[in-house]
Amino acid sequence: MSSAPLRFTAGEKARLALLVARMAKRGLADDRQFGGRVDQSDLQRKVERIENQARKRAEQARTSKNRK
Repeated sequence: MSSAPLRFTAGEKARLALLVARMAKRGLADDRQFGGRVDQSDLQRKVERIENQARKRAEQARTSKNRK
């Protein structure tokens, strides 16, 4: 795995910003002092899916560049 940061498209950045905002809103809605009651796993999976798309796109670009 490379240590280079992922490059996101403008649409992916917007979707990530929206998901982070929703996570923050859910975190604020939790009435316990140290959290734990609000499940954010669905939003985390969506973020991971977007990150995986970016990784896959970067890998495809790297392999197509090596073929030329």
